[in-house]
Amino acid sequence: MSLTNVGNVKTIKISDEYEMVIVEDKWNPLIERREIKGVIYHMGKGTPRRYVVREAVAKALNVPIDQVYVRKVETKFGISETEAIIHVYSSPERAKKFEPPHIIRRNQPEKKKEGE
Repeated sequence: MSLTNVGNVKTIKISDEYEMVIVEDKWNPLIERREIKGVIYHMGKGTPRRYVVREAVAKALNVPIDQVYVRKVETKFGISETEAIIHVYSSPERAKKFEPPHIIRRNQPEKKKEGE
């Protein structure tokens, strides 16, 4: 899980199977957050879980995980590309102030079901 720059292209390696290319990265000074738009390539694999993307982005950007929230993960039909929108806040308090409760819940690790 690392951030690499090749020319103007920034890439985050999520795992051996997934890689995200950052297509837009802007700072929102009013809310104090980075708004990142990325495309995740996953040829022959399923859509990556939000929490996996969240962990990889936090590690690549060297910020605590509670400052990173994956807002949207949308896979395009028929191709192995997923568009992701990620918010990286200046502090966990700012994140809790602006992220809706359902987004905070979606970004938590999956709980094991009984019997697993």
